[in-house]
Amino acid sequence: MTMTSLAHAEIEALLARLPRGYDLSLDRVRALAASLGNPHLNLPPTIHIAGTNGKGSTSAFCRAILEADEKSVHVHTSPHLVSWHERYRLGQKGEPGRLVPDDVLAEAVARAGQAVGDMPITVFEILTAVTFLLFSEHPADAAVVEVGLGGRFDATNILESPSVSVITPVSLDHQSYLGDSVELIAAEKAGIIKPGVPLVVGPQPESIAVDVITKIAARKSAPIARYGQDFFAFEEHGRLVYQDDDGLLDLPLPRLYGRHQIANAATAIAALRKGGFKPKERAIEAGMTKVEWPGRLHKITTGPLYEAVVEGGELWLDGGHNPGAGVAIAEVFADLEDKVSRPLFLICGMLNTKDPTGFFEAFHGIARRVITVPLNSTDAGIDPNELVDFALDTGLDAEAADSIEAAIRLVSAHWAVQPAPRFLICGSLYLVGEALEKSGLAPR
Repeated sequence: MTMTSLAHAEIEALLARLPRGYDLSLDRVRALAASLGNPHLNLPPTIHIAGTNGKGSTSAFCRAILEADEKSVHVHTSPHLVSWHERYRLGQKGEPGRLVPDDVLAEAVARAGQAVGDMPITVFEILTAVTFLLFSEHPADAAVVEVGLGGRFDATNILESPSVSVITPVSLDHQSYLGDSVELIAAEKAGIIKPGVPLVVGPQPESIAVDVITKIAARKSAPIARYGQDFFAFEEHGRLVYQDDDGLLDLPLPRLYGRHQIANAATAIAALRKGGFKPKERAIEAGMTKVEWPGRLHKITTGPLYEAVVEGGELWLDGGHNPGAGVAIAEVFADLEDKVSRPLFLICGMLNTKDPTGFFEAFHGIARRVITVPLNSTDAGIDPNELVDFALDTGLDAEAADSIEAAIRLVSAHWAVQPAPRFLICGSLYLVGEALEKSGLAPR
C-alpha cells in the first residue's frame, strides 16, 4: 500500500484533529460502537489475545492452523509495520486471508470518523471500532483479535463473549499506562477474562503473574488451561511434541525462529482446542510449517539493505522492544552462535517510552557492538547518542550512526571480522517497518 492511499488519507485526517496515543477507558469506544450499530456483538467466533510478548506470534499460529483447516479467518493486530492495512486481515473462503482493500478500509474509517461527531476520543479507539465494523460486515468462520495495550481498558475489550481468552507471557512494558510491577501489569492483562469463557495462559516468566491471573479467572468462573500444568510442549528429535488432556501430538517444528515459538505454538493449539474450534491434526501440522509473522526474527536475503551487508554476512530483523523480548531474541542468537559462530552487531533504535537498559542487558556477552540509529517515522525516538549511553551503561560497546544503511557500512568498512557478521535490526517496530519497506518486503 502506498502512503497516498485513500485509507491513509482518511486516517491522517483523523490524526490531525484527534489525539494519537491511548486514553484507557471503554465508555467512549462503547458509545462509538453503539452509534455504529454495535458491530462487536456480531462477530464470528473470536479468539481474544492479550500479553506483553508473543501476542502476534500466537495470533499468527491461530490463523495458520485455522486456514489449514479450511476456515476463513479475520485477524486484527497492532501496531502495523509499514501500512495501516496490516492491522486488518479479512478472511477469504478457500484461501488465505488478505489485508483489507484500500477502498474498503477508507470507507470504514470515514464512517467511524463521521459517527464520532464531537465525542472526545482517540484515533486508536476509532481504529478499533473499524476492526469490529469490518469483521462484522464480512463473513468469516473465525476472528483473532489482538489487544492493543493492556487489556482491561483496551478498546478491544468491549468484546462481550469471545470463544476463548488468551494471555501470553507478561513482563514489564508500557509502565506509564499499566503500572510499574509485573503484578499490576498481569492484573491489567487479566482484564480480558470474561465470566465463564475459557482462558488459556501461556508461559509466564514470573510466578506472580500466574497467581494474579489465576485468582481473577477463579473470581469470574473462567475455566483455565495453563502452559506447563494443563498443556505442555517441547522439542524432541527435531520435532515439536504437544500434550494436553486430549492426548499427544507429534508435530513439525514451527517455521518461526526461536525456542519461545514452541510455547507460542502450544498456546495457539490450546486456545483453538479450548475455544471449541477443534482443528484437525493435519491442520495443526500444516500450520506449523505455513505460519508467517513478518518482522519477528525475520531473516532478510534480498533487497538493498542485504546487498550492503559484507559478503557472507546475515541480516535479521526483530521488532521486540522490552526486556522480556530482549531475553527471547538474545537466546535465539546464542543458539545460532552455537551452530555457526559469527559476531553479532545490533542496529538499534527505540522509542522514548521503552526501557533500553533492560533490553540491552539481555545481549551482554552475545552482541559484539551496538550501532544506534534514529527512528525516522516518529518524533518519539530516543536520540541515537543518548541510546549509545544506555548501551555503554550495560557494558556493551556502542556508537551512533545516521541511518540503517550507514550502520551497515560502518561495520562492513571498519570491522574486518571473520567469519562475516550477523546484523540484527531491532529495538522498535518503527525501525523494523522501515527496514522491511526499504527491502521491498512490506507485509501483504
